[in-house]
Amino acid sequence: MAVTFSNLSTASGVEHLDQFLLTRSYISGYQASTDDIRVYCALGKAPGSDYINASRWYNHISALLAPRFSGEGVGVQVEGGSQPSKASTPAPVKDEDEDDDDVDLFGEETEEEKKAAEERSAAVKASIKKKESGKSSVLLDVKPWDDETDMQKLEETVRSIKMEGLFWGASKLIPVGYGIKKLQIMMTIEDDLVSVDDLIEDCLTAEPANEYIQSCDIVAFNKI
Repeated sequence: MAVTFSNLSTASGVEHLDQFLLTRSYISGYQASTDDIRVYCALGKAPGSDYINASRWYNHISALLAPRFSGEGVGVQVEGGSQPSKASTPAPVKDEDEDDDDVDLFGEETEEEKKAAEERSAAVKASIKKKESGKSSVLLDVKPWDDETDMQKLEETVRSIKMEGLFWGASKLIPVGYGIKKLQIMMTIEDDLVSVDDLIEDCLTAEPANEYIQSCDIVAFNKI
């Protein structure tokens, strides 16, 4: 049974196609078929760069069709709608009842094409992981050893700690008594890249930072 999509001339229709292709290389099966050609012609033009999965699929089908339709192109009537013109239809389409989903229209995949498919798959997985990676806002109390600790040096020491996914924010000094002040500082972290516990144990309260820092406490921890 042929796979169909409606409203491909609208943003919601393209979004539906993009989500459908999130875990698929082709419209149906494991190789290009007439389903891909139908949807390609119905789409009419390349999706925007925001639709990473649909764009990847569209460019791949374009590359497969190009050698066979050079001189003619696989044009579609963009202004009048998304239906292909008679002259630009790439190939006769079989009846939907015919078992053509597994027909290899484009020949055996070359090593270069296999490598390109693997690279696209890796890029999609990396994009998915990036989208899924959350962020958190963390408020820290950084306590000095005593009232003689240089609080400016203490803050400079804290902010000198840099790592991927860590961003320092606003700070202020808060009196705690007996002339001692603590540093309260905000930071934003990418959850997959930064562990707050490791940051405190391995960086903030370890050498050389512990020359100024006695201890650190998490005051607030909120997902963004």
